[in-house]
Formats: sequence, C-alpha cells, structure tokens
Amino acid sequence: MSNWINESGLDRVIRVILGLVLLVLGWGGIVSGTLGVVFKILGFLPLLTGLIGFCPAYALFKFRTNKA
Repeated sequence: MSNWINESGLDRVIRVILGLVLLVLGWGGIVSGTLGVVFKILGFLPLLTGLIGFCPAYALFKFRTNKA
C-alpha cells in the first residue's frame, strides 16, 4: 500500500456505504427539499474518499486508520 493512503479497509467500506446511502436518499427522492439537496452534495464526499482511500481531514490532523 502507498504511504498516502490513510484509511483502513473497514473505514473505506463504511465511507462507500454511507456515501451510497446518502446519494440514494437524495437522488431517489426519499428525502426531498433542502435536506435532500444536502444529501445529494454530501454523499459524494464519503464515497470519493472511500474509493481513493485518502481523507484530507485525516491528513490535516495527521491521523490515519490504517497502520501502514
């Protein structure tokens, strides 16, 4: 694994699932209005960080969940 990956496998799986749930709730029309728009926007953040394995907030605070 590369040194820039700062998320563990479990952390990544949780982020991808959370991102997908938020996107489905927002884009699927299950949650509408302002909260639905927020879910549509915020769903991409955990999905993207989970897929690439890098969290900028973790890097900023020098935190990591993988022990590489």
